[in-house]
Amino acid sequence: MLEKYIFNLSTLHDTDKLGVGIGNIAQPGDVICLNGCLGAGKTTLTQAIARGLGVPSSCYVTSPSYTIMHEYKGVIPLYHMDFYRLNDSGDVIDLGFEEYFYLDGLTVIEWSERAEDILPRDRISIVISMNKNLDRTARFFTLNDTLARRFEKMLAKLLKIEKP
Repeated sequence: MLEKYIFNLSTLHDTDKLGVGIGNIAQPGDVICLNGCLGAGKTTLTQAIARGLGVPSSCYVTSPSYTIMHEYKGVIPLYHMDFYRLNDSGDVIDLGFEEYFYLDGLTVIEWSERAEDILPRDRISIVISMNKNLDRTARFFTLNDTLARRFEKMLAKLLKIEKP
């Protein structure tokens, strides 16, 4: 289980590096769950993931709070979902969004804890917390060893770049 990696997001640049790194290693069928309080940076991280996926800069990535899902074309499709306005997994099923978890794109879900019981077991969960000084901390979790190795390699490379 990947849970030893904690990535500090002291600046917007840190969030950008992390997101681009995630987008660069994303593979078709990956599911990334982003959780944290309002304003934690979930959408900002998703915008950087989109850049890493090669989503054109002309496609402004916004929070799909009201539409629930946006789709963007990159090297692989990005399915960006926001479950904040949903009650539970029944709403996700009623809207048919769980089908996207198994397509050939990257699914990024904000507020995924609202549908925890229907999410694929093989996923990366990133919990973003805000610290007292308004820095953020991203904690990574997965039960999938293959995903863990891929993300550990990317995070180790980012951490190595940061530390001289």
